[in-house]
Amino acid sequence: MTHPVPLPIQQTILLPGLAMVSLTFVVLIAMYRRRVAQMKRERIHPQSVATSAESAAKLTDSGPADNFRNLFELPVLFYFALTVCAVIGLDDIATLALAWAFVASRVLHSAIQCSYNKVMHRFRAYLLGAAILLALWVRVAIELIGG
Repeated sequence: MTHPVPLPIQQTILLPGLAMVSLTFVVLIAMYRRRVAQMKRERIHPQSVATSAESAAKLTDSGPADNFRNLFELPVLFYFALTVCAVIGLDDIATLALAWAFVASRVLHSAIQCSYNKVMHRFRAYLLGAAILLALWVRVAIELIGG
């Protein structure tokens, strides 16, 4: 029997990614609960919201659905950055701090969008997350080019 050779991946740097995956599932559950509740309350037949246009016209409680889509935009670059960090062993305190700060910014963004949804508050949280992600990628680039 052969034993698989462990990959040279630092697990610590992957924990913020696990936190983002958890956030995504929390938002998915919130989206499902609120959509089903609205559909039951307003007696909306599922087939009548089969397309995104029909959905937008009838399902007015769209905060969690909008946020769920947002969790597949900037976070895609975050997941890839974490993967690169894990492969090259970039898991120092500064990199971890940036990764966790990005997660915190996305939690804040999700909380705002799924609740009171004040655009400027949400925008600031989004911009903060984008700036943190950029700093993380600068760190990765320096390590890749200079390392």
